[in-house]
Amino acid sequence: MATATALPMYDDTTGIDPRALRNALGCFATGVTIVTARGEDGSPVGLTVNSFSSVSLEPPLVLWSLVQHSPSRPVFERASHFTVNVLTTGQRELSQRFASPRPDKFEGVRWWAGAGGAPVIEGCLAHFQCRHALRYDGGDHDIFLGRVEAFDTSPTGEPLVFVAGRYHEARPADGHSDDPA
Repeated sequence: MATATALPMYDDTTGIDPRALRNALGCFATGVTIVTARGEDGSPVGLTVNSFSSVSLEPPLVLWSLVQHSPSRPVFERASHFTVNVLTTGQRELSQRFASPRPDKFEGVRWWAGAGGAPVIEGCLAHFQCRHALRYDGGDHDIFLGRVEAFDTSPTGEPLVFVAGRYHEARPADGHSDDPA
């Protein structure tokens, strides 16, 4: 696991209001995921993330970012693997649970150990089991780049979406769904 060092991202003279910028960025709809890993003691760790993105198909790479003051940061820095669990509209409560400082987020959650032991949560729309490839400094966040070693998708379900500070359901723009249910 290598760490890349980037050039300074910004200076204090931009005059950009961080809260106004956050509100503007909130206009961009994102999917909702739970990223998981295993701690050195074997315990499962996970948190809600909406910064997940595809990077490359060849090689298969994805990224996500984590605020640097997160209590889970040391686990993800040291973990050889992580899993990105893409949530469905029916998993809003799960998203809220993993976004909280709750001590045992996995209590009552059905999961199995994937690549490197990283938890794969049952019932998700998709899973991406990744080997930690690089970590970049991204201002007040760390950017984690992972090489996809395995993935799967569910034949049914709609993605949980987050925009303008609220959860939404994604529906096809033409009003039709290919979902047989």
